Amino acid sequence: MRPVGKVAAIYQSVKKGQRIHLDQPAQFIEGFGLEGDSHGGRDKRQVCLIGRDSKKRLAEMNGVGLCTDRFNENITTADIKLFKLPLGSRVKIGETLQEITQIGKKCFGCEIADQDGKCILANEVVFTAVIEGGYIKEGDPITVIE
Repeated sequence: MRPVGKVAAIYQSVKKGQRIHLDQPAQFIEGFGLEGDSHGGRDKRQVCLIGRDSKKRLAEMNGVGLCTDRFNENITTADIKLFKLPLGSRVKIGETLQEITQIGKKCFGCEIADQDGKCILANEVVFTAVIEGGYIKEGDPITVIE
């Protein structure tokens, strides 16, 4: 096992459409997700992750589309493309162990999908379930468990 990525940022959704950037270690709870997150506890979609490069491309779209404007991830990653891993892959992030349970989120059909069919959210967002809880902070390594 070797680190192949890192945590670039952590966000908590305090209520729908409103999030805060966490600059201290955040606790992720087994079977729930990020402590205090309004989206936590969702069956297999406990934690939402997106890569820094994907997020940058979203920003370049200037909020175009139905989903991009209201998308909120829990973890922004760097130097790893989790969406290229198969479902069921396990990753060690900080003290936690998480399993990839879904790749991409539902696309509601908008000008992005209509233009070229390549919606970043539909193809590059990853959801995980927390298998072993613990703390995660910015800069922590992300390691794929083989």
